Amino acid sequence: MSQHRARKRFGQNFLHDDAVILRIINAINPRAGDNVVEIGPGMGALTTRLLDQLGEMNAVELDRDLLPILEKNCAAHGALTIHNVDALKFDFCSLTTESAALRVVGNLPYNISTPLIFHLLTQAHCIRDMYFMLQREVVERLAAAPGSSAYGRLSIMVQYHCEVENLFIVGPESFDPMPKIESAIVRLVPRREPAVKVNDEALFAMVVRQAFSQRRKTIRNTLKPFMTGDQISSLEIDPGLRAEVLDLDTYARLTNYIDEKQAAIADRHGKRSEGD
Repeated sequence: MSQHRARKRFGQNFLHDDAVILRIINAINPRAGDNVVEIGPGMGALTTRLLDQLGEMNAVELDRDLLPILEKNCAAHGALTIHNVDALKFDFCSLTTESAALRVVGNLPYNISTPLIFHLLTQAHCIRDMYFMLQREVVERLAAAPGSSAYGRLSIMVQYHCEVENLFIVGPESFDPMPKIESAIVRLVPRREPAVKVNDEALFAMVVRQAFSQRRKTIRNTLKPFMTGDQISSLEIDPGLRAEVLDLDTYARLTNYIDEKQAAIADRHGKRSEGD
């Protein structure tokens, strides 16, 4: 393949290990007719293998210098449509068709992986599944269970929207240049219905963020802007617990209580205004 010097500002580490590429392809299991978009295809190490199976696909690549190399390397493998845009601002749902929901794959730059996943979650309704190469510790956070040190806001918000599976670890020697950390492949499958029922998703996100704002403090302290310790206890939840031990269902119960409390206050204010 043509040479390109990895650029630090784009967080580029190019995958070159054929055995790892084959494992990724087997995990994705692409079929002709699948609607696939690759984020950050680089010089096309994974893209060419995908095109061999698909015949055509989309790619989102920000680095203009890579475009001619990518086009040249992929030309003999199929039809690649390249979108030279910032993935953080891209409307992925614009690539969906009536017959095929989107399958998203990518070796995500470590510096934008978390905001990019949150961006994709806002478009999860048009995505079938996602396969990402990420920093190993990020994948562990995505898949973490309550009570583990890796469990946090990212775990809860992603698991609310998606089924998460930590597939396998990829060593630094599989990349050029070699990163200083291990990577891992994760599969995210958007749920048809969220994992738990919440009345207000925006409020749910705020409650989770607030609960983890000071990890060492108990929820009696962190959730003070929303509710008292006695109100937490009324839900049969121990206010002396820390955020990292609460599961999704508990966060949903807290959120729905706060939502109902706020609605009751708003209703009382409304009645007072009518009586004035």
